[in-house]
Amino acid sequence: MTQPTLIRRAGGPPPTLVAALQAAERGWHVFPLRPGTKRPALHGESRCPRTATCVDGHVKWEDRATTDRERIAGAWGQGPFNVGLATGPSGLVVVDLDMPKEGASGLSGAEVFAALCERAGQPLPATFRAGTASGGEHLYFTAPVGIRLGNSAGLLGQLVDTRAWGGYVVAPGSITPGGVYTVLDDAPVLPLPSWLLEALTARQKSSRPRGGVPAFPAVSGSRAARAALERECGNVQAAPTKQANNTLNRSAFLVGRFVAWGDIDRQVVEEAFQGAGESRGLTAAECRATIRSALDSSLRKARPREVA
Repeated sequence: MTQPTLIRRAGGPPPTLVAALQAAERGWHVFPLRPGTKRPALHGESRCPRTATCVDGHVKWEDRATTDRERIAGAWGQGPFNVGLATGPSGLVVVDLDMPKEGASGLSGAEVFAALCERAGQPLPATFRAGTASGGEHLYFTAPVGIRLGNSAGLLGQLVDTRAWGGYVVAPGSITPGGVYTVLDDAPVLPLPSWLLEALTARQKSSRPRGGVPAFPAVSGSRAARAALERECGNVQAAPTKQANNTLNRSAFLVGRFVAWGDIDRQVVEEAFQGAGESRGLTAAECRATIRSALDSSLRKARPREVA
């Protein structure tokens, strides 16, 4: 399907409204993001007025995402909102291939994913592909029938995340200070490859109980480290909205000493805090950057266990 132009003609609709309608035409459920950002524009549970849609209780962004043209026109008619695409309700699994932080060395997410494909003896999937404002890529796949995948952060490889139920991506046509989200390849959306599904399900076998904290196997760390991780993830989830990112940074820093001491694997810690942060309403990119920065700092400053 050829994607209509996003250029605004004289008297035509705003580009982000066009983008939202284009996504809805594909059957993808959308919701507004704050203008120029990747943050949901919808109110959080702590500020829910319990009226209109939420009269019977707070309705989160994933449940409010829609393909209804009238609702979309009404929402985007109120301002130049960016477009959030709720992957779960849309029947999608999106592979997010990020770029290294500015000044950092190492492979990009796209290069890591290409290596994963080569290792699996598979070609790079020729599916719908979008470009992010930071130079990364989103690969779109249809979700497998009967399997409810969640999000993942770095489970497949460094800078390779996935978004499914409980997650969203910024749709093409959205505009941020860093650039515009664009369509790089308007190919049909392919089913999630079986080898990739196997890789994801093998790593997501440990279900996440309340709030995205994984159930840790006994070998994943010392009892004190696991207890600290669960406690701090709980603190992140309970943090006031305006303090969520600061709390995430502080909590990840505190748990980092256990990583430095070898009591728990860093990937386990990153994944747990990623789930806790996203469940609190932070974006995936915010969580990832804050967690990595906090852990890096903690590892540098950690004192020996005997003097801590």
